[in-house]
Amino acid sequence: MNSVLVTGACGFIGRHVARYFSNNGYEVAGLGWGKFPDHAQWGVTRWYEAQVSLETLCEFAGKPDVIVHCAGGSSVGDSIEHPRHDFGLTVDATSNLLEFVRLYTPESRVVYPSSAAVYGQVQKVPICESDSLNPVSPYGVHKRMAESLCQMYSMRFGVHVAIVRLFSIYGAGLRKQLLWDACNKFSSGNSEFFGTGNEVRDWLHVEDVAELLFLAARYADDSPVLNGGAGAGVAIKDILSCVGHCFEPNMVPHFSSRQKEGDPDTYIADISKASGWKWAPSIDWHEGITSYVEWYKQCR
Repeated sequence: MNSVLVTGACGFIGRHVARYFSNNGYEVAGLGWGKFPDHAQWGVTRWYEAQVSLETLCEFAGKPDVIVHCAGGSSVGDSIEHPRHDFGLTVDATSNLLEFVRLYTPESRVVYPSSAAVYGQVQKVPICESDSLNPVSPYGVHKRMAESLCQMYSMRFGVHVAIVRLFSIYGAGLRKQLLWDACNKFSSGNSEFFGTGNEVRDWLHVEDVAELLFLAARYADDSPVLNGGAGAGVAIKDILSCVGHCFEPNMVPHFSSRQKEGDPDTYIADISKASGWKWAPSIDWHEGITSYVEWYKQCR
């Protein structure tokens, strides 16, 4: 049986990745912060509650065929409030992981889920992987630094690593960010939101993410960098209108016209590279948003 180590396996993306690998015949180990009492339900046979350091990796990781490095900073806002902490979560942890692979398990294929935040404010859409990187938040800067480490270890030391720049990821189980906040607001009769509503994002369901990261492991020998998005943009006002309608047919969002620091106007991914792997998103955003609200109502 092939083996995979998922760092941050108890996180939102990590647990879906773990389950996808498990469903495809992999033995899954997980390592990261936090309690994970139901890890077996997500396909994780062994869970190690520890930071991603060279010492803990040497103790727990073994020699996995694949490592999906989901651990790291996960919030633009938190990175602005606590930039040094975010640096440690993202850059230090990635450095530790790559050094572990270089020294002890050079045949492992590494998949690094990065972020579209590395692009910053863009001049055109759709965004290609070859476009310039100009992150505008500590979160984006740290993701770019982690990518640079991955590319250096690939070129200098032959580490097999695939980088996937994820756009706006959502799905049942995500208890933060826009959809979670919107459900909390609409359920209490509040329909006021930041921004203009015309901001456009490329929304990709987490189950499609898990499939893409699984495929990326197969191509890691070529050290690709590719976008993880749906390849289509949807305005925030349309997303929130869909959420509101799931609560009350006549409930519509209202916008303050004030934008949050670090938020770009429009993000749409060019997914030509991912499409070349015969991958395509399978969950339409209407279906995905409706399913998310149903989950939210059940979990309250």
